[in-house]
Amino acid sequence: MGRGRDLHEMLAEAESLVIVCHDNPDPDSLASAMALGEIARDAGVEQVTVLYAGEISHQQNRAFVNLLDVDIEEYSEDALEAGDIIAFVDHSVPGQNNHVPADFGVDVVVDHHPAEDVVADFVDRREDYGATATIFVEYLDELALEIDTRLATALMFALRRETLEFLRGVSGAEFDAAERLQPKIDMDLLRKLAHPSISEATIDAISDAIDNRVIRGSVLISHAGRTSERDALPQAADYLSDMEGVDTTVIFALIDDVVEISARSTDSRIHIGDALKDAFGDVGSAGGHRQMAGGQIPLGLFADYADDGGLVGIVESIVTKRLVEELHLSDRNGESS
Repeated sequence: MGRGRDLHEMLAEAESLVIVCHDNPDPDSLASAMALGEIARDAGVEQVTVLYAGEISHQQNRAFVNLLDVDIEEYSEDALEAGDIIAFVDHSVPGQNNHVPADFGVDVVVDHHPAEDVVADFVDRREDYGATATIFVEYLDELALEIDTRLATALMFALRRETLEFLRGVSGAEFDAAERLQPKIDMDLLRKLAHPSISEATIDAISDAIDNRVIRGSVLISHAGRTSERDALPQAADYLSDMEGVDTTVIFALIDDVVEISARSTDSRIHIGDALKDAFGDVGSAGGHRQMAGGQIPLGLFADYADDGGLVGIVESIVTKRLVEELHLSDRNGESS
């Protein structure tokens, strides 16, 4: 009996399921929640609730929710506690990239990200996979559940987005999953999800990251100052990663009272997730995969600093210093190009 059947049998004992996406959910988390909801309903679960905290700000994420009519609610502890079973998709640990209290018991965890101290009755974590959605495609296939066009398109878009069009962190399992989904997807809808309009604020944040870039060897470090556009950071990181001579890109910005970091690397000598964890794990949360990672550092006492310009300078100095030390870069200032 496979893991999908194990999960199905566990869900069959419950009347209600609460699925918690990670903060600021992306298509991989959202599509995985949709798939888990389908499995739960097939198992006889009467009430399925999907929760998220943070913002759905990336233009593709907004398009995903709107065009696919995703039924999702803002996180609250009352809603969390209403479930017989609590499930995490695309994240693993209470209090890490989610608003769930650190001591709260979770029943189900399905994820592909590195994590430590994962505790649940059902845990399926596959760090060698490129997307959590891949795991759910396998579950649906194992259970012989019908995948309608809406769910197939959602899962395919999640696979494409999470693996940067099957070019980053991809495994053979993603190609197998895509082959299973291909006959059922809506190509017009998939194109709309892939090419939504971009807000002026996102363009400004990406522009700032381009203007502020500093290159040390093959490592590019930049920031977008203070912005509300959290999802502009991974977009800037992806874009600047294509710059000639650059193998590793780290972009950060001040968002509310947190320093958000997004990083990419194709350098075989660097595991960028481990590098961010080692550089910033003592002051915040950071980590991820070999080629793609992120982090959050609370500003703490600096959150109320009146001079944004001065604060950006302080953050830039500290973040750059830690990256220089961790990645063994030259101590001299790089040249903006």
